[in-house]
Formats: sequence, structure tokens, C-alpha cells
Amino acid sequence: MINGIMNIYKEAGYTSHDVVAKLRGIVRQKKIGHTGTLDPDAVGVLPVCFGSATKLCDMITDKSKEYEALMRLGVTTDTQDMSGRILTERAVDVGETEVESAVMAFVGGYEQIPPMYSALKVNGKKLYELAREGREVERQPRHVDITYIRILSMNLPEVRFVVGCSKGTYIRTLCADIGKKLGCGAAMAQLKRTRAGSFRVEDSITLAGVEELMRLGTYEEHIIAPDSIFMDCEGAAVKREAERALLNGNKLQLRQLDFDSRAFFSDGDMLRVYSADREFRAVYTFVKSEGLFKPFKMFLE
Repeated sequence: MINGIMNIYKEAGYTSHDVVAKLRGIVRQKKIGHTGTLDPDAVGVLPVCFGSATKLCDMITDKSKEYEALMRLGVTTDTQDMSGRILTERAVDVGETEVESAVMAFVGGYEQIPPMYSALKVNGKKLYELAREGREVERQPRHVDITYIRILSMNLPEVRFVVGCSKGTYIRTLCADIGKKLGCGAAMAQLKRTRAGSFRVEDSITLAGVEELMRLGTYEEHIIAPDSIFMDCEGAAVKREAERALLNGNKLQLRQLDFDSRAFFSDGDMLRVYSADREFRAVYTFVKSEGLFKPFKMFLE
């Protein structure tokens, strides 16, 4: 069984679930999960977790993202992108300076209303299912952080830009909000996710590439170990006599761990924990009041 993460390049026409389904067939393994939905028309980075690494799906999903987007001014659609039904078309009578000012005004935090065509659930039903029924429901705004925006090119009515943002940010909605601010409307024409956490598009591999790696038997070269996500944390192996405690997911005392150096821990600090044979087994957190570590995530095969 594969236990690790693969940086997949999702191509247009596939949903994130399609990618997982195809990978199950390619690698002949059921335990696979993706780390953040991309619309079918969008392309780019989609980290996929295999085996015990599926426990990392939520953590990778929570990481910041970077996208390259093409925005078309002067049009609005029911999906906020150009795949949807056109609602309005207006002349774009704003200049580049005004457009740049409007775009850059969104850097920082703002309250974003999720689009109806999204996978968010209201009363147990996905918003896009309600939208397809012609129903629109009230959505509560959610705080999102736009870390940076870099305008790559401007050929009005189109603007291409790169945006770094927090999880849960809808770039379609960002485009629509920029268009609303300019008074002419806007929709997203293209979207590529260029980064998800530490996973970058230049290191990603297509489904066809995975098939070729499986044929050659070299897929392991592209499997990223689960502990790589926690390399900014201290690491330690358990002493031989504490192996059973680790495998049972018990709390660990400082004396049960073999530290290479004297380390100081604050409450809540994470620790990569390895077996006595230096195989990654878990992430623990420090409980200062008890002076010990308790399990956070176990990665037992």
C-alpha cells in the first residue's frame, strides 16, 4: 500500500473526485483522499493523500493557496465564471489605473459571500444542488484573507493576476466583487491553482504521468512522506521500551523519548514521533500542565 502524498496536476474536465476515482484504478488502492475541491474547469495543484497519509487531508486543505486567474470585466453570470449563464453585459469604460486600484483594494481581509454554485451545505443540501433547482438561499459572509495580488497583464476587458489567499476563498467571487466595485461586473474566465501549502504547480504530475510511473515502477520517486508536512516541528524517536506505548497511541513521557538535543516545549507544540527504528509513526502535542505528550495524529500502516 502507498502511504504518502502525491502532488497531482488536475486537468480541465475532471472534478477533484474524478481524480481520486481514476487514481484508485491506476494504483489499485482504495484508501485515497484529495485535499481541496477544484472546479471542473479549473486546473492546477491538487495534493492527493494515500493510505495512512489520508489523515493529513484536512490539514493540507487548511493551508494557504495561490491561484492565477483571468478576469473578464463587463459581464456577470449565474456561476460567477464564464461557464455560467450570462446575466448582464455592460461596456467597460474604466481605465487601467482605476482597475488596478479596485483589484488591490481587496488585499487584506474581507467578508466574502460564498457563491450559490459551490459545494457548501445548507440544511444538509449542497448549494449547487439548490442553484440547479433555481433556488437561491441566504448565505452568511465568511472572513477570508487575501495575502497578496500581483497583476500580470491587463488587456481590458481582461485582467490576469496572481492571488495568495486563505482557505475557503472563492476566486470566482473575488472577481465578481471586483467587478461590482468597478460598477461594470466581472466573471472569472480561467483559473489555475499554482500552490496549495508547500505544494507547487511546477512539481505536480498529471494522471497520465502517474500511469507511466506505475508502468515503469518508479512512482515512489514522486511520493512525499507524511512527516514532510511537519518538518518545522521538533522530531524524536521513542526508546525501545516505549514502542508498545507508541503503537497503542498512549501518552508519552519525556523520559520515553530519545532526543538528539535538549529541547524546550511550550503548551500545544507539535512533535514528530518515530519508532526506535526511525520510522515515522505519529504527531504528538505537548501538554504543559501534565509535562507529557498526547497523540494528535497517528500514522500507523
